[in-house]
Amino acid sequence: MIKTFYFNDLRTCCYVLYDSGGKCAIIDPGCYSESEKNRIVKFVTENSLEPLMIINTHGHFDHVMGNAFVSSRWNIPTYLNRADLPQLRRASPYGSYFGYNFDPPVEDVIDMQDGDSVNVGGITLEVRTSPGHTAGGVILYDPKGGYAFTGDTIFKGSIGRTDLPGGDYDLLADSIRKKVLTLPKETILYPGHGPSTTIAYEMMTNPFIAF
Repeated sequence: MIKTFYFNDLRTCCYVLYDSGGKCAIIDPGCYSESEKNRIVKFVTENSLEPLMIINTHGHFDHVMGNAFVSSRWNIPTYLNRADLPQLRRASPYGSYFGYNFDPPVEDVIDMQDGDSVNVGGITLEVRTSPGHTAGGVILYDPKGGYAFTGDTIFKGSIGRTDLPGGDYDLLADSIRKKVLTLPKETILYPGHGPSTTIAYEMMTNPFIAF
């Protein structure tokens, strides 16, 4: 099961992924304000969930500004592709340029590489590295559930920007071709911003797909 939160002024999608036994992962906790933090705590508490980990699809500040809070609140580790450690390290100072002042994320992360699996209770997520938006972006795919968390690799009707440090348009296009479009067409995509979509829908309508 998946619960979607929209956090901070950039409307970052934070997902709570949980199995039938209540084991859960918190994906991209971009919660910034106290009310946003309280919302995620309330959901976890009211549903008797047990957070096991933070998973970051990449290290941009809007996706990690709640990392320190979540990791300390539940004493859980953070999973991140280590190619994005530079992004993680500069997230707090970079965020401050835009008026977001938050505790630096924990840098002692568990690495996720292409082909790895991350177990969230009874759910197994396959890791697909997807560089381009950042050097260490990843996609998390559940073949049994038929969905994938795509971070800022692809959105409904658009793709991730590549004009920030670590961005590379050619790499992003290659990632989308090889790591997204090779999934079954009915796969539901949960992006880092905006509504969910499917691969079939994006192949028909996304103007960036025909690179």
